[in-house]
Amino acid sequence: MQTITKPLVRKQYLISPEQVKKVSQLAEEKKVSAAEIVRKAISAYNPDFSTDIQESELLDLVCARVKEAIAETRKTRKHLENTLKKISSGAA
Repeated sequence: MQTITKPLVRKQYLISPEQVKKVSQLAEEKKVSAAEIVRKAISAYNPDFSTDIQESELLDLVCARVKEAIAETRKTRKHLENTLKKISSGAA
């Protein structure tokens, strides 16, 4: 199956050595060219998309789940303590 692609245009941009290293590492990990990593990053970038809202919502969700886990842990510990007391008193 032949893939139809749009013609590419050569452009030059200055990036930091750390960015070069990161792009190179990503390209090696994904087994694609560095240029492909950059093209995908550009395609994925959406300046109108507010990441603050998503991060805030995610943080709220994580916080809620941690609170639930703490409550369940306390409940389980109390049940375990009561069970151990019954066992040690011979009431089991």
